[in-house]
Amino acid sequence: MSGYETTFTDHDEAAIAAPRALLINCTLKPSPQPSSGDVLGEQVLGALREHGVHGASLRAVDHRIMPGVEADMGEGDAWPEIREAVMQASILVFVTPTWLGQHSSVAQRVLERLDAEISETDEAGRPTMFGKVAVPVVVGNEDGAHHICGILAQSLSDVGFTIPAQASVYWNGRAMEGVDYRDLDETPEPVASAISTAAVNAAHLASLLQREPFPA
Repeated sequence: MSGYETTFTDHDEAAIAAPRALLINCTLKPSPQPSSGDVLGEQVLGALREHGVHGASLRAVDHRIMPGVEADMGEGDAWPEIREAVMQASILVFVTPTWLGQHSSVAQRVLERLDAEISETDEAGRPTMFGKVAVPVVVGNEDGAHHICGILAQSLSDVGFTIPAQASVYWNGRAMEGVDYRDLDETPEPVASAISTAAVNAAHLASLLQREPFPA
């Protein structure tokens, strides 16, 4: 899981207290194939770092995430390790490409596995994802981004994540053309603005929820 520590090893108290982010890229392309989701998602992580939030990323397709809606589907299931990384993070950056106007099948698999958290609780009796923030990120050269952002926001909220104001980040290329986000020479201004707003609001909200958790 690309540099992400499932247990915090920082010795500085401020670093320990700072929110952490985990980016899950739900591209269909296994590593090391280039992914526009990596490019846009890493830009979001970079913006979060400007607000003291550090973390790492993984491609879900690189891991054997078994079908199901339980926290652990048994032997060979890679989800428990990924789940632990999610548990250690304060902010989940959820990235999906657009295919046929929908989020990817990999994204749906991750959402289904997160569904298990609805019935899981912490020591105080709160659902395990309460207090965590999610940022939907969508990329593709066809329509569907608003539709997908709505699905991700609702699904992640149902699981227990809190969605910041104006948190969705997306890029739609021209339909029926072959230019991907990773092909651009520079970040379009509206995308850069969306990244900046999502990052500052997510970092702010995550810090607030760390200090003042939801009631049990």
